[in-house]
Amino acid sequence: QVRLVESGGGARQAGGSLRLSCATSGTLFNIRTWDWYRQTPGKQRELVASINRGGSANYVDSVRGRFTISRDNAKNTVYLQMNSLKPEDTAVYYCNSYYGDSRRYDWGPGTQVTVST
Repeated sequence: QVRLVESGGGARQAGGSLRLSCATSGTLFNIRTWDWYRQTPGKQRELVASINRGGSANYVDSVRGRFTISRDNAKNTVYLQMNSLKPEDTAVYYCNSYYGDSRRYDWGPGTQVTVST
């Protein structure tokens, strides 16, 4: 059974940091590109960062230089280190693995990140 469980969210003041984790099970973790998405009410889910099987990462412009995606293949876990947080980073953060425009797995519960001024 495939499971994606995000954790590590919380409340921070602007400029603070959080480290998110996405623990996966039942996936072909090591061969997949893994993605972090975020979503706020009334808005479309937004791709934030991706990391491929070789460790090459990509970021949306708004987080580049502040966020770092990483993966631990031995733990089947993908991370998102979030530094210099801004209020606009407030969202529920999800992980998944996409091929083309389709997700490979059902969404997990997500983890809430709230950044205040």
